[in-house]
Amino acid sequence: MTPGGDPPPDPDALLAARFAAGDEHALRAMYDRWGGLVYRLGRQTLPSPSDAEDLTQATFVAAWRGRTTFDPERGRLAGWVIGIAKRQLIDRLRALQREERVARVVEATAGPPEPAQPNPDRVLDRLVVADRLAQLSPEQRQVVQLAFFDDLTHTQIAALTGLPLGTVKSHLRRGVSRLRRSWEEVDDAARRP
Repeated sequence: MTPGGDPPPDPDALLAARFAAGDEHALRAMYDRWGGLVYRLGRQTLPSPSDAEDLTQATFVAAWRGRTTFDPERGRLAGWVIGIAKRQLIDRLRALQREERVARVVEATAGPPEPAQPNPDRVLDRLVVADRLAQLSPEQRQVVQLAFFDDLTHTQIAALTGLPLGTVKSHLRRGVSRLRRSWEEVDDAARRP
């Protein structure tokens, strides 16, 4: 009891009020208090320590961004944070399952291996293509390679890379356009005497 006879303030309620008001120090206090618990939850379920670290970070980022949705009338701050962690964990597990499915599909549909003695013209073409691919931005290059070398659909590429579907389509369109222009320049140069 306080000197006035009132019960002492609840530290969790004070922390929740500071957090809801946008106090970044409250977020740090929450991380110090419950970050280890979220990390252990990730380690028990996810395949690697880095996945558990990502889960912990994603949980507290989501909590901070969604702090206006916290309602102390509906529950305690600890329960709210753990609820976010569980949703983040489910999302991560689903993403890992999608990645596994895509990897299995790619593996199952892979064509026969290249011949041991490749055609010299094919080797030259591959070197030119590799050089032109290297001129693309890393994201464009990855999308183009997944589309043409791994024969993945736009949706599969988006699931595998984590990029939005529209971004995948834009990277593919721009990347192919740059490759085409580059290839035409090489072809024009080869035709000149």
